[in-house]
Amino acid sequence: MADPATSAPSQLDPEFLAMLVCPQSRKPLVLKNGRLLCRESGLAYRIEDGIPILLIEEAERISDAELAELG
Repeated sequence: MADPATSAPSQLDPEFLAMLVCPQSRKPLVLKNGRLLCRESGLAYRIEDGIPILLIEEAERISDAELAELG
């Protein structure tokens, strides 16, 4: 059975996305593969039912390969 958090569409309004920052680094986030990624902190935040979960303790580490793709 699919996890509802990962199977839900993760479209965010571009204006809303532009306001979001990483709670750790205070830098902008990038939407990629249904997650919000931060280059500076190396953290990825999930989106549940269209709501970004910007809790540092629930964030995942971004792999080196993913970080390299971000630039």
